[in-house]
Amino acid sequence: MLARLGGVLGDVLGDVLAHGVGSRQDLPLPFLHVVVGAAAAIAVSFVVLGLAWRTPQLLVQGAGTPLPRPVARVLDSPALRWVLRAAVLAVTLLFALALVLGPDDVDNPAPGMFYVWLWAGLVPASLLLGPVWRVVSPLRTVHAGLATVLRVDREHGLLELPARLGWWPGAAGLAAFVWLELAAPGRATQPVLQAWVGAYVAVHLVAGVLFGARWYTRGEGFEAVSDVVGRLSPLGRREDGVLVLRTPLDGAASLRPAPGLVALLCLLLGSTMFDSLTSATRYVRVAQSSGLPRVVVDTVVLAGVVGLVVLAYVVATRAAAGGDRGLRDVLPGELAHSLVPIAVGYLVAHYYSLLVLEGQRTLALASDPLGTGADWFGTADLSVSAALTDPAGVALLQVVAIVFGHVLGTVLAHDRALALLPRGRAVAGQVPLLLLMVAYTVAGLVLLFAG
Repeated sequence: MLARLGGVLGDVLGDVLAHGVGSRQDLPLPFLHVVVGAAAAIAVSFVVLGLAWRTPQLLVQGAGTPLPRPVARVLDSPALRWVLRAAVLAVTLLFALALVLGPDDVDNPAPGMFYVWLWAGLVPASLLLGPVWRVVSPLRTVHAGLATVLRVDREHGLLELPARLGWWPGAAGLAAFVWLELAAPGRATQPVLQAWVGAYVAVHLVAGVLFGARWYTRGEGFEAVSDVVGRLSPLGRREDGVLVLRTPLDGAASLRPAPGLVALLCLLLGSTMFDSLTSATRYVRVAQSSGLPRVVVDTVVLAGVVGLVVLAYVVATRAAAGGDRGLRDVLPGELAHSLVPIAVGYLVAHYYSLLVLEGQRTLALASDPLGTGADWFGTADLSVSAALTDPAGVALLQVVAIVFGHVLGTVLAHDRALALLPRGRAVAGQVPLLLLMVAYTVAGLVLLFAG
């Protein structure tokens, strides 16, 4: 069965992606030309970098232009933070109301609020504002109240948080969500969502009491994603706490190696590839004829796709070190930041049209969370506009997002390689990384535009 599933990738060219409304017919050029051009763009950027970018440029301390003091004072004010937290907590309570007391049908807004507003909306919000979920997370808000009631140190909790955990808890939380979104049966039904959300909230509130609020930065899946994506935001914070405007490259370069970081980023990449793959008609036929429950097939293939992404990345980065064993051990972690723009490019391409279209539909449904025919917010009759999802425009946006993400990743990897690799190997050692970037680009485009 697994051998047959392995051949699906080669046959998805006639199938259509689930979340995107663009297809290869909507592209301004023939699909083959787009793929070749995208691969060429990565290769050309590598050559240009090798000739023109000869010393590390992104390890400068204090990068960025400080915001004007009045603006920084407003953005950092406790009042603004609590207003935002209260607003997000109110939306969370509305979600909980619909999830617990609303109808178990397609008119319940809870699935849309969870999968679209939270998950699909988290990336653009973090790209614009930085790690915004750290500021507005309802888990942090509830934890703050719980710590006060229990008289527990809000920041440090009861136990020391082991540094060796790194990003692993956040990666585990993200893996649990990815499995729910892409493989779990009945993922949009009330019983499944109630059980998953209830367990997730309980685990992280207990962890917050034990380890304090610091747990959430890398331990909570959505906040971990918001943190790494927010590194590409033009709004950042220097080590001295000053709010600055910066380039996405400076922000991404600030992400340092830590346990679990590679797993977190490869999971983001691999999950979007898997979602595209499972939308292929041939994949559905093979999965149905396997004789195994669909959840088993999807779980195995999801793990396999993510595993392949991790394996390809580790092999390429270790190969860049040549015969230096010490470098081979550290390069996967040191170059992990180069995966951030690539993962973001895939996420934007994959979820854009879902966010725009289903986001509007969810807004309409949210006005009647209990399914009683009410119109609490005056949005029940809102019609879904497709003005921002013209197929040709979406197709172009998807290509640009993927290619631009890979170009930024190439720049980040090149700059870090100059700082780590011996001068004679700094450029030649990046050839395996170049091949990896080209392979990711081609695979991403083939899966995304499988129509």
